[in-house]
Amino acid sequence: MPKPMLRRATVADADALAGVARATFEETFGTLYSAADLATFLEQHNARDWAAEVADPAFAVLVVELGHTLVGYVKLGPPRLPFTPKTNAIELRQFYLLKPWQGSGLGPRMMDWALDEARTRGVAEIYLSVFIDNERARRFYVKYGFKDVGKYAFMVGNHADQDIVMRKTL
Repeated sequence: MPKPMLRRATVADADALAGVARATFEETFGTLYSAADLATFLEQHNARDWAAEVADPAFAVLVVELGHTLVGYVKLGPPRLPFTPKTNAIELRQFYLLKPWQGSGLGPRMMDWALDEARTRGVAEIYLSVFIDNERARRFYVKYGFKDVGKYAFMVGNHADQDIVMRKTL
């Protein structure tokens, strides 16, 4: 079996990124929403939008590849959460790994890349949001020094989830 490889995404990865983004979200949260709300949300994960973000230097995307199949990714980008950063900041927009690879040691490697990338970009803070009931993810982020700084409504179609906004000073 091939060893997972972490590498920076290219525009050529857009279709695969869209697929793994939909798959990881459905795998993690799919049972929480109506079919209509889930479908509306998943429409946002399309190859065209992924290609645009990967090509945009304001974003950085790392993929986890097994053979020629993506099994996870991390995306950093300009802050868009409903807050005003006090300093130069970046947002950890998405951090997903398919379930068979969770607990494999890839998560820490992905987070190390995200923090290194943020530091390389010279930002002072990194923000993220996490679903309030996603205890495993919350514990992971706390382990890396992220602290709760507020809450906001994360929309999945017409359904509002309560997410926790977390911040880490770099």
